[in-house]
Amino acid sequence: MPTKKVPMKKINDVLRLHNEANLSHRKIASACGISKGAVSKYLALAEIQGIPWPLPAGWDESELEEQLHPSIEKPVRFIEPDFPTMHQELKRKGVTLQLLWSEYATAHEAQAYRYSQFCHHYRRWQGRQKRSMRQVHKAGEKLFIDYCGPTVPVVDHSTGEIHPAQVFVAVLGASSYTFAEATWSQKLPDWIASHQRAFRFFGGVSELLVPDNLRSAVTKACRYAPEPNETYQELARHYGTAILPARPYKPKDKSKAEVGVQVVERWILARLRHHTFFSLAELNQAIAELLADLNERPFQKLPGCRRSAFGLLDQPALKPLPAVPYEYAEWKQAKPGIDYHVEVNEHYYSVPHRWVGHVLDIRATATTVEVFHKGQRVASHPRARKGGFSTLSEHMPKAHRQHREWSPGRFLNWAKEIGPCTLEVVKRQLEDRPHPEHGYRSCLGLLSHARRYSKPRLEAACERALQIHSPSYRSVTSILKQGLDQQPLPEDDEAQGELPLHTNVRGSGYYH
Repeated sequence: MPTKKVPMKKINDVLRLHNEANLSHRKIASACGISKGAVSKYLALAEIQGIPWPLPAGWDESELEEQLHPSIEKPVRFIEPDFPTMHQELKRKGVTLQLLWSEYATAHEAQAYRYSQFCHHYRRWQGRQKRSMRQVHKAGEKLFIDYCGPTVPVVDHSTGEIHPAQVFVAVLGASSYTFAEATWSQKLPDWIASHQRAFRFFGGVSELLVPDNLRSAVTKACRYAPEPNETYQELARHYGTAILPARPYKPKDKSKAEVGVQVVERWILARLRHHTFFSLAELNQAIAELLADLNERPFQKLPGCRRSAFGLLDQPALKPLPAVPYEYAEWKQAKPGIDYHVEVNEHYYSVPHRWVGHVLDIRATATTVEVFHKGQRVASHPRARKGGFSTLSEHMPKAHRQHREWSPGRFLNWAKEIGPCTLEVVKRQLEDRPHPEHGYRSCLGLLSHARRYSKPRLEAACERALQIHSPSYRSVTSILKQGLDQQPLPEDDEAQGELPLHTNVRGSGYYH
């Protein structure tokens, strides 16, 4: 079975966490959702290829992939036995390791382990199963994040409507120093904003973030390879940290968060149960006052309190905050339609037409919408309101671009440069139509006459066409072909007629 290819974005994160965060291979593997062996392989490959960090300016995912050559892999010397199946087979009566090895050796011949190594690897695998270990948290290593189960009611002053507020909790592993605040929801914008305020509260960033598997944090919950959503990943990259989601149904992975939530519920929310709040700011002010008291409460079995332990352990070990705050951005993937536009919040933004049919990454902030292909930006637009299109001319095919450049204003400006009679004839082409675009071809025809016959002759032809009450493209063309523009104009009484003025009424002067 072929090995699943690791995306270049994850390999980029492996290099960043190894060089900047100095994390172990195991922690990098957990944070990126790949195997420890894959981490070792790509770090070794990067060292062999001499890939520097940070990556040179201008390198995108395609360039990194080309430098790494991940398809070149060494053949496997030995084939690993199927230990889970072996474990089940050994429960059968009469089945022994000797029997299982002989079947394994017959199937794989030269790529099979010898019997002693076969037994050794099986016992190592068996020893790793169902282990439970007391967690020892290093200073500045992990920040555990979760929401309280109970919500806090907030009353709308004007309507009396009650809105439930969610309570966000973040706890540092070594000191148990706790941050808590109320938000209107657990959705992605509130989730990201709460992280930013928590980092400011702690004055730094831990090496790892350990959230629960809520939807705002994890796109795909999985025991072995959970996938944090792209906005959350971007936050982690900006702050130089990594995300290590807790495994589903494994409360030991986030025991600090569980205890922190319980403490906040007991020592903050329970004490606020008789209070009525009329705004989120009022609720957060009350939480902040009780939070200071919570962090200064003495430990029951350890010396000091959360605040003193934070000053001794976590605070010196936290990474500094970046100089520029993170700008919230939502990510999505989309394929441009045949009209080379992608949709963001019910508004459509153009991309270069050559990317139609490709899957593109879209990053939308409050002010900008950016479109990427394999890490390389291919389009950028100012963020617009719902409805409508934002289209750049350079994104269009040539034929579409030429059509879009036609406009009444363009034709009128061109005609004005030639003369007042030409301007009047062009106005007639645009005004005597159900829609101005219906007269574009006539105007383009007149434009070609300026190049073919010269601007003075076109102005004279338009003057004659107006005098004979036939300001149409066909009439002007006929005048130029017959050279009538170079003859004296007829007298006014000859040019006047009884019929109403209209481009479809030719008059006697039309027939030369």
